[in-house]
Amino acid sequence: MSATENTLRWLERSSWAVHIRQSLWLYPALEIVHITGIALLVGAAFLFDLRLLGFSKNLPVRDLANHLLPWSRKGLWLIVPSGILLFITNAETLGKDPTFWLKMLLLAVAGLNALVFHQIVYPPKFRLQPEKQLPLSAKVSASISIMVWIAVIACGRLLAY
Repeated sequence: MSATENTLRWLERSSWAVHIRQSLWLYPALEIVHITGIALLVGAAFLFDLRLLGFSKNLPVRDLANHLLPWSRKGLWLIVPSGILLFITNAETLGKDPTFWLKMLLLAVAGLNALVFHQIVYPPKFRLQPEKQLPLSAKVSASISIMVWIAVIACGRLLAY
């Protein structure tokens, strides 16, 4: 048995994973927290991405970013710990599932896309300037974001079956 398989088996047999699986309410509660986090993160990201694509031009990008993106970050604070706890309850199976690994890859792409957007496409110094025409790269980043988040959600849903 490989080190990875041993680690996955250890995670799934950990007291936390066993307790979550055996609890009548804990696993469903974690799912609710996870889905709430997804709604916050992806909902806010989608609205911001739609603005970058040219919708609701009457709303300044800077103001919308200041309002929506903190909600995305709060969603992430719900998603990560709940996702880890959900994972450990079925680590051996998920660790071998190509859909799970595709979801992880897509999450990495989403994170990289957000990093590039915030550091290069729309850096803090640009946010301080008066509103002007957004570069094409902002629209490309928004399109990637929307497609990747839809794919992440689809993978997550497929893992439930």
